[in-house]
Formats: sequence, C-alpha cells, structure tokens
Amino acid sequence: MRILNKIKIFIFSVLIMVSCTIDEQVNPNNPALENILEGATRTDLNNLVVGGLANMRSSYSNYVTAFGSIAREFYLFDADPRNTTDLLGTTGGLDNNSFYTTASWNDRYQTIKNMNIILDALPKADPSVSAAQKQGYSAFAKTLKAHQLLLLINAQNNNGIRVDVANPKNLGPIVDKATAFNTIATLLNEAFTELTGAEFAFSLTSGFTNFDTPATFGKFNRALAARVALYRGLHADALTFLNASFFDLNGDLTVGPKMVYSTAGPDVLNDLFKTPQQSGNQIVVNNSFIADAEAGDQRVANKTALRDSPTAKSGVNGTHETRLYASSTSPIDIIRNEELILIYAEAKIETNQLADAITALDIIRTKSGGLPTLAVAKPTVDDQAELRDEMLHQRRYSFWCEGQRAIDLRRYNRLNSTYVTIDPIAGETQIIFTEFPVPATEN
Repeated sequence: MRILNKIKIFIFSVLIMVSCTIDEQVNPNNPALENILEGATRTDLNNLVVGGLANMRSSYSNYVTAFGSIAREFYLFDADPRNTTDLLGTTGGLDNNSFYTTASWNDRYQTIKNMNIILDALPKADPSVSAAQKQGYSAFAKTLKAHQLLLLINAQNNNGIRVDVANPKNLGPIVDKATAFNTIATLLNEAFTELTGAEFAFSLTSGFTNFDTPATFGKFNRALAARVALYRGLHADALTFLNASFFDLNGDLTVGPKMVYSTAGPDVLNDLFKTPQQSGNQIVVNNSFIADAEAGDQRVANKTALRDSPTAKSGVNGTHETRLYASSTSPIDIIRNEELILIYAEAKIETNQLADAITALDIIRTKSGGLPTLAVAKPTVDDQAELRDEMLHQRRYSFWCEGQRAIDLRRYNRLNSTYVTIDPIAGETQIIFTEFPVPATEN
C-alpha cells in the first residue's frame, strides 16, 4: 500500500506544536474527515495548519544528514552503519527501502496531505469562514505544499516525484524534474496572488515571528520563489522575486522563518543537535571542510569544534564535530537573509553583473565569515568563472550541514570526485550519489 493510501489528521494542544495521528474514520456515524470536507470550521482548518507546521519537521534531520553524507560534508556516526556505508557508496547503490530513502519521502507527503485537506475543504467550509480567510488558508497551504515538494524533488532529482496526490486512491504519475519545478513555481505564484486581500484566521509558530501576516508571509513566499528560480536557472526571475522578499543586503543575515522545537510534553527536538564530545550519535566533520577554509573564517569555529580525540567509523575519520546548534531546542532556518544575499550574488554572476555580485559576496565574507573583502584577500578574482567558484565556496561555509551542498554541486555538475573530497577507505570503492531512488512502495 502506498503511504498516501492512509489518511491521517493531526490533533493538537493549543500550547505546544505536538501532533498525533488518527487513522481515517470508517464509522459512518463518525466520519471525521468527511465532516471536515463538508463543513470545515476555523478550528478544523487551524488544526491542519498547525499539523503541517509540526510535521514539516519530521525526518528533516534525515534529509540533511543523507544529503550531507553523499556530499561528504560530514559523517553521521550513529548506531546505523548505513550512514557510513550505503550513503558513501561502499555497498553499491542506494536502497529504495531504507530510512534515508523512505523517511523523508513519507513525511513530506504526509505534510502535503494535510495541506491538500485544507484546499479540498475550503469550497464547502463553514459559512463563518470568510472569503478573505479562505484565501489566507489557501495561500498558506499552497506555500507549505510547494516547500515540501521542493525538498522531495531536491532528493529525487531526475528520478522524479508525484505532484498530484490529492486523491490517495488515484495518485498521479511520477513526473520529471522540470514538471515538478513547474508545479512548485505555480503553487508559489498562486499563493502569492491569493495573499493580496487575504486574512490569516490562524496563528503560526514563534518561528514565523514577523512573517505571520499575509503581507509578511508573502515575503517568505517570494524568498522560496527566488530559491526555486535559482535552481531552475532562471536568474533574472530570481532577482525579481528577491525584490518582493525580505532580502536585505544591509540587513541581519539570520532573519527568516524557522522551524521551532521544544521539550514540552511529547513535542520533538532538533535531531541535528549532538551532545559535545560523545563517541556515538555524532556528526563528524569531513576533514576537508577544515582544511579548505580560508584562514580566519569564523564559520568554522562557529559551526564546528575540535574533538578531544579524533574518531573513526567504517574506515572514515574526523578531528572535528558539529556545533551548528547550541541545544536540542535550537530552531532550524527554513530560509534566511544570508541565503537570499547569496542567491542575489549567484544571479548577478550568471547575468554577468559582476560588480553587484562582488558587493554581495563581500557582505557574506565580512559579516558571516569575518574575512577581508575580495579586493583585499583575492584581488585577482574578478571574472565570471572565478566569482562562481568564490560564490560556491561561500555557500559551502554558510550552509554547512543544512542540506544545500549536494544540491549546489549538482546544479553545476560538480557532484563528483573532482570537487568532492573522498576520504579513502581501505579496500573499499566509494560512489558519489547524485540523487535518491524512488521508494520501493511507489514503483
């Protein structure tokens, strides 16, 4: 049975973002899903909003660690040997029925299911839900759905994904990357249009502070649209979308919506936080990340730390470990101004507006890396190819352990042994994977 053939609805506490799941009701005297689809109240719709925000965090750490492993950003040393065997290609191909393939796929589509229920319920919603409020719910659902589809196509790449999953009994086909990106872009554009004149009858988490009204949520929507345009190679479009986002060359690099975590009740924790110096369940930095850094790059010290003693597993080793998150309740960025500035830099490079690109790269170098400007540190770096290399280098250090490195290398046909440092494993041949297989249950 495909995972979407089981419908789940999330029920929540008003104080914490905690989700529990209830199988689809089959009792004709208590058809819970049918009641929502035939007369959803604001409470019903708000529960689904909170459910989407809660579930978008599920398996996110799997997504990041799987991508980070194939790009050799780091190694996850935990109880599962597949993190340092399968993902490093020492056992052949990737398994289409292992956690690194199925976990994120399942949870992304579960979040999409919640958003589809919102969209399906709006036409027959309770009369107390106004037209403006319906627009707000629809814009939110389409934006979050687009984000989840983006994570899916990032992972599957040329293997494709399903974009039409509204009817769990009649799923649409697996479509190619171009079709998936077109769908994602369309959802974001439709949502942005709907935000004009919309009203939010729901609350977002504290991670969306300053992005929790239709106008400010629209800036988040346009930030995602800029990322999507960049991934599609539509650089002029990316610049246009940035102008309507929260992009600010002179602003705080950390500003942007976040996923939040807590220790309250049965709420979830940030699984990318690892207790310092422990020997098991640790994210160990690929040694090349340390070796390739510019002298004095403060991102190395801010994101990693030297272990008391080097550690090794399955033939790979490292001297440093993660310090990216301060605690198990640290928020995780969905997208932040630092990325928008680097999107701007990349789009300017690819449209041959090099002076603007240098300005943006210097902001990242000085504010994020604590480094001198290009004119001081690399005065000969001034042509398109050299600036492209510099941009990718800055993205590597700004987004370490955030699931972006593999995508960046792949976009420039660099996800290969020429650009990825492979630590030799005695007696083993490694493969650098560029995409994850479609889960076995979907074929």
